[in-house]
Amino acid sequence: MPSDAVALGADGRRRCIWAVGGAPEYVAYHDDEWGRPVLDNDRLFERLTLEAFQSGLSWLTILRKRPAFRAAFAGFDIAAVAAFSTADEKRLLGDSGIVRNRLKIEAAIANARAALPVIQEHGSLAAFFWRFRPEAHAAPRSRADLVAASPESAALARDLKTRGFRFLGPTTVYSLMQAAGIVNDHVVGCAAFAGVADEQAAAAEALAHAATSRRA
Repeated sequence: MPSDAVALGADGRRRCIWAVGGAPEYVAYHDDEWGRPVLDNDRLFERLTLEAFQSGLSWLTILRKRPAFRAAFAGFDIAAVAAFSTADEKRLLGDSGIVRNRLKIEAAIANARAALPVIQEHGSLAAFFWRFRPEAHAAPRSRADLVAASPESAALARDLKTRGFRFLGPTTVYSLMQAAGIVNDHVVGCAAFAGVADEQAAAAEALAHAATSRRA
């Protein structure tokens, strides 16, 4: 029985339904980025920041503003953003290319500062975030299986807040886990599902190897 969460794209490829029939940016994001593991610190910080900025807005808005965000936030270089001054905050509030929300801007800078000790302690942001990857994650097969948060995202959000991170709740953190490949929420039957699963398995192995080397 066909899934109600998968649809046929114009190119004949089956995709998660949210990527079909809408803006073309969604197709590229779905096929090339969403769910594929992000292990680089700065790129993971970018995902974290953009998910927080997306709160209350459409993801399409953020995708279209992403080049401006990258320019405004020094390419999401964590050390550079952590060093931002009050003058930088004022500059960001005046930048029409991004989402000019004072609380979100202040949170992005605070999160960069909070990320530095996490990287020092765990070796990378990914090593820390993947500690909250569920041992078993049921692959969604229908719209009824899709969720907006999980016990693991709630636990990660709580931990992040104790470390000084801001503007991150269970839903935002779950969106990060989906986007950065910590969980695979491509629907069974989506053309990207198997490839994303393989990439996530390889990432888990790489992180486990890095953790072993770090302890040695």
